[in-house]
Amino acid sequence: MHPNPAFRVEDRARHIEFARDRAFGVLAISGDGAPLISHVPFLLSEDGAVVDLHLVRSNPIVRMLQGPKEVRIAVQGPDGYVSPDWYGVADQVPTWNYVAVHLTGRLELRPQDELRDLLDRQSAFFEDRLLPKAPWVTGKMSDDALARMMRMIVPCRMQVEDIQGTWKLGQNKPEDARIAAADKVPGGFGSETGQLAALMHKA
Repeated sequence: MHPNPAFRVEDRARHIEFARDRAFGVLAISGDGAPLISHVPFLLSEDGAVVDLHLVRSNPIVRMLQGPKEVRIAVQGPDGYVSPDWYGVADQVPTWNYVAVHLTGRLELRPQDELRDLLDRQSAFFEDRLLPKAPWVTGKMSDDALARMMRMIVPCRMQVEDIQGTWKLGQNKPEDARIAAADKVPGGFGSETGQLAALMHKA
């Protein structure tokens, strides 16, 4: 999280909406050496209290979950480089604007008989975005193929204890300068720079 309080937005509802919509993040857990990292799709409850996800059984994180463990999921949004020339004011420096939300809590393994329901809920959540395409459902798979796939993964649940968000969109700049930079961001580089520009305009 960015240390500057100007970018630390304390709008829990906004963080939850962003993370629920994004539904993909970097799961991190501390080990004996460097933290273990896994990139995971997830489902966040509407109240932001619970994250459901699954992991490949061979993932080293699974071996650490003999009991509930403290973890963090970093959810990254649009980001992009901002040239100081774009502000139209003197004495600026290059920076990188971005949106990120961190979900912190305790992750635990769930009973294997909960896995099918989790997979059905996850696939429905994502397939709904592809309408009017007919949704893919697990029922389209043969029983044997589905059973083989499900033996390789395990369901997990995180009880969310803290949600923090950074919306670094140029709020520390004069409005005219922020808007001028936002207009240039889509022609620069980063990830989803058009969306980043739109957020900068509204900051």
